[in-house]
Amino acid sequence: MKISKLVGVRMRENPSDITITSHSLMVRAGYIKGVANGIFSLLPPAKRVQLKIEKIIREEMDAIDGQEVLFPVTMPRELWEESGRYQAIQGELVKFKDRNEKDMVLGMTHEEASVHMARNIITSYNQMPFMIYQIQTKFRDELRARGGLIRVREFTMKDGYSFHTTQEDLEKYYDRCFDAYNRIFKRIGMKNFIAVKSDTGMMGGSVAHEYILLTDIGEDTIVLCKNCDYKANMEVGVSKMEKFDYGTDTEMKEVFTADAKDIAEVCQFLKIDEKNTMKAVTYAVKGDSDKLVLVFVRGDMEVNEAKLKKITQQDVMPADLSEGQLVAGNIGPFGIDNKNITIVYDNSLEDALNLVCGANKEEYHITGVNVARDLKVKEFHDVSKVKEGEKCTCCDGELYLSNGIEIGNIFQLGTKYSKSMGMTVLDENGKSITPIMGCYGIGVGRAMASIVEESNDENGILWPMSIAPWQVFLANIKPNDLEVKEKSEMLYEEMKKAKIEVLFDDRKQSPGVKFKDGEMLGIPVRVVVSPRTLENGEAEITMRDGSTEPYKVKIENIVSECKKIIENYMKKYEI
Repeated sequence: MKISKLVGVRMRENPSDITITSHSLMVRAGYIKGVANGIFSLLPPAKRVQLKIEKIIREEMDAIDGQEVLFPVTMPRELWEESGRYQAIQGELVKFKDRNEKDMVLGMTHEEASVHMARNIITSYNQMPFMIYQIQTKFRDELRARGGLIRVREFTMKDGYSFHTTQEDLEKYYDRCFDAYNRIFKRIGMKNFIAVKSDTGMMGGSVAHEYILLTDIGEDTIVLCKNCDYKANMEVGVSKMEKFDYGTDTEMKEVFTADAKDIAEVCQFLKIDEKNTMKAVTYAVKGDSDKLVLVFVRGDMEVNEAKLKKITQQDVMPADLSEGQLVAGNIGPFGIDNKNITIVYDNSLEDALNLVCGANKEEYHITGVNVARDLKVKEFHDVSKVKEGEKCTCCDGELYLSNGIEIGNIFQLGTKYSKSMGMTVLDENGKSITPIMGCYGIGVGRAMASIVEESNDENGILWPMSIAPWQVFLANIKPNDLEVKEKSEMLYEEMKKAKIEVLFDDRKQSPGVKFKDGEMLGIPVRVVVSPRTLENGEAEITMRDGSTEPYKVKIENIVSECKKIIENYMKKYEI
């Protein structure tokens, strides 16, 4: 490819309205162009990267007996009603009517389509297990699209679905896919990634793992242990509750607290520690305006909404208490008899005493609350977030928190979709059984952006060789010089014949402009032909990542040297 014909431009300045590094670099280098909020066009360099990522994914999915299929982007309402998700998912799922007034949806995920494809085609245990996968466009109407390709509304995703006759068989295949994902992320050049236990969320199922690229700009919070291999997403992270001296047990009494509402204000007013308070957090239930979930947690803790959703089996969101029987800022556990309010107590309150809680009336709180004595709670639940410095449940080591970007996920779905959609097969005894499913996803665009987020410097992107849009950037310095022009064009043609992916900068631009564009594009190897290098019949090779000092090679050996560089990289990563 000659850069003079390449569609796209490179920009020297950072766009003023972009704060995420990968987003800025991909816009500046001519990889992506925004169309609408969370919707992007991929320019030729980005499309080349995407195809290489997809190729690696296909190779690894095929290696674990995956069979590639293609599901539709649009699906009828009835398919999603079978699974129960048509009404359950609000906001993110785009619903519309076609010209015949038929209700349709845009696919944000394809569990329903996979079951629809398999049922009635797969009828016997002899045809199982199997995994079908696709690489397809999806649309999810994200509330907070951000970071370029990191969180978008329209995206390309690899999603796979496996079907099994037993849980044991699913677990064996799940392990194979777990290992395949590790190979995929290594092959596409990611370095600082981990696999962690995660919440199954809207996908359902009992076991799930996320692959996380650790980076400060990540939205996910990861819980890690300094002493052992414990790793989990904050949504499912657990810790040992520290022992706390609550002081002397006293009798309850109602006290005036004026306009002190939040925990900090109450603690300041009463001159107590946050650990000596009981915090009330109220949630509304989506789809049922009459219902509330009221969570009581120790004052220094935060509620983990993912855990709460799993405990209550309800989709909750922060409640608006502008009206109703609960007095915001003064909510306590006493005197609540509304059957539409579900009360949940966090583990942090077990054995707690000498607490302060709301009195359920303006300007008053209650002191001296002994949970065991005064509340007689029948059941406590883990619905709080892990805090930095708490102890690991596995080894008593110190836990710490890190941010990360989710780059892939795998789920043991169980029979959530196959059962609700009526898929059955005959087992070896002729008995009808419901297949057990697994689900495996990778966002291709997010993987691309995550690599840029991890691999860049002050000059631009640093693509790994395995997915770089081109392997070699060939720069013709002083194109008006006849010998320079002839030698660089000769190298260009020889590289193409040798199957080296080369971007040839044939423009009449200054060396600085050419070098800057090559660096911004992130191409791993740069070859420079100039009058000075040709004085000794040479060209200069520079590695974009700075792994070696620039060095000169005879013109007749440049192609073989580039092939050796490329081959050594591929061997290193077993590509």
